[in-house]
Amino acid sequence: MTALAVQPFTVHKRFPLTISRGTTAESTNLWVRIIADDVEGWGEISSFSITHNPKPSIESLSNQIQSFAPQLEPLHPLEREKIALLMQNAQLHSAVQAGIDMALHDWLGKKANLPLWRLWGLDIQKIVPTSVTIGISSPEEAKAKVKKWQEFIDAKVFKLKLGNPEGIEADRALFLAVREQAPDAELTIDANGGWNLANGIQMCNWLAEYNVRHIEQPLSTDNEKGYSVLYQHSSLPIFIDESCFNSRDLTRFVNRVHGVNIKIMKTGGLTEALRTIHAAQALGLQVMFGCYSDSSIANTAMAHLSPYADYVDLDSHLNLLDDPFIGAQLKQGRLIPRSLPGLGVEYRASHP
Repeated sequence: MTALAVQPFTVHKRFPLTISRGTTAESTNLWVRIIADDVEGWGEISSFSITHNPKPSIESLSNQIQSFAPQLEPLHPLEREKIALLMQNAQLHSAVQAGIDMALHDWLGKKANLPLWRLWGLDIQKIVPTSVTIGISSPEEAKAKVKKWQEFIDAKVFKLKLGNPEGIEADRALFLAVREQAPDAELTIDANGGWNLANGIQMCNWLAEYNVRHIEQPLSTDNEKGYSVLYQHSSLPIFIDESCFNSRDLTRFVNRVHGVNIKIMKTGGLTEALRTIHAAQALGLQVMFGCYSDSSIANTAMAHLSPYADYVDLDSHLNLLDDPFIGAQLKQGRLIPRSLPGLGVEYRASHP
């Protein structure tokens, strides 16, 4: 018998984040707990939107997982293949699947008394530093946010959100302001589908002059053909994010992009995240990890897979004022999973 418990929690951002689709200052997520054999596995569900698709309410996601609980109850947490098929047949949102899959992995690690990275045989010394994100803002605001991140965690890698509705000149002004504030920092760009093809070509080649590492999701999800053209004309490596949820989506972008941003809420959990990593490697694509408004639970889950990642952008929990959980630890800019069993996440005793 497997019991499932779900509890909402609300978290607030240290720095509100603006991208091409809007601004967020707080979010309500779901804490998922799966209990069997006196072992409790934890997962997280956070809502997200993709371009034209509306963001589902946390109430609707909660209703989905609560409705699925009776199907989960007669199964054992080790029966992950059966559970995955049931989730697929129930057409659960990918974030709901992620919360359940995370909790099942955490349960397994705790049952085996090993952290997940140990179970997978990974070398956590290979983990690269995580970037922190600077949202769309005025040049002065962007410089102030960079300075605060530098003071807060001595950040040296920044992801800049471009695709400003005011146009590419506003994007350039923000970029130059950040470069002035952090002349030695490594910079990556995420346009969140905010450019058309002409602007994408122009900006990719302009940004390449400033040694930017790569550009993420320059074009919208409904402009897949445009990526073939941009791929031929861009001086920067191109990564997709919103255009790719899982391993099945990758095949459409062979010879159109250089890499993929893998997020646990898109893939539907660690199982499919690992499958997408291996598919990307087989296709010769670079791998990046990203996040939404996730707490330490989800980001720690991905941190266990981070030895596979060429680039890491797991910073959302670092931007929370009231994260209820303690997980992977920041060491010299790298998000390192702990040696505790499973995910290695604990509840913060001081949290209300």
